[in-house]
Amino acid sequence: MRVLVVGGSGFLGHEVLRRAVAAGWDVAATYRTRPGDLPSVTWHRADLRDAGRVGEVLDRARPAAVINAAGGHADWAVTADGAARLALETARAGCRLVHVSSDAVFSGADVHYPERALPDPVSPYGAAKAAAETVVRVAVPEAAVVRTSLIVGHGRSAHEKAVHALAAGTRTGVLFTDDTRCPVHVDDLASALLEIAESAGPGVFHVAGPDAMNRHDLGVLIARRDGLDPARLPAGLRSDVAPPGGLDIRLVTDATRARIRTRLRGAREFLRPGADGL
Repeated sequence: MRVLVVGGSGFLGHEVLRRAVAAGWDVAATYRTRPGDLPSVTWHRADLRDAGRVGEVLDRARPAAVINAAGGHADWAVTADGAARLALETARAGCRLVHVSSDAVFSGADVHYPERALPDPVSPYGAAKAAAETVVRVAVPEAAVVRTSLIVGHGRSAHEKAVHALAAGTRTGVLFTDDTRCPVHVDDLASALLEIAESAGPGVFHVAGPDAMNRHDLGVLIARRDGLDPARLPAGLRSDVAPPGGLDIRLVTDATRARIRTRLRGAREFLRPGADGL
């Protein structure tokens, strides 16, 4: 299997690459500023804002599947326009496309969102992700759109780093008690992405854990796993921040679980002391 991981130097992209290499796949990846250090990976510098360069990389790598694990946050030029360029180039090249999206495409008004739910974003990031989903599904009808939630694992995620900084007093801020998501371990998400890339299944997948919890409760689990004092984690309300965005968004994964073999663990399981290799 020859796969190209877009955003391979990022947190999620690194884990996807590591697992693909371990499985014996022919692996290439893109980076924006600095390549990763994984062996057996062919690195290509590419910026999703550069349509010509994206096409050149696809022509050079000639992958059977492309996994778009690139970040971009609320930068419309990367998250929306860049994903659209990649989708169009992937369609031209005739590759399988697995596009990583987010629960931010939902407002939280319905709380529980199955795979068939239509996006109704209320944040700039959610709007960019929703726009990208639309282009991907129109330009590449056989593509897989994979919505996910808070990604944690191995101490390398932004949330885990924030917990450590808050506990050490080197960072100001709070962990929200009114912002609920369904955290997923990066290992489980990466495994599911590779499984979906290898399959021919199109449509929307929800890859998230079964445990819904707010960010402060998640921080407490991380602190306990890592031997930190949870009492040092300040709590606050996201609803005090304008605009707050979606507050309670829970991805329903029933249809996805029926289609993939990867077991999606809950945060209470994978954040038990010793469960994450820390």
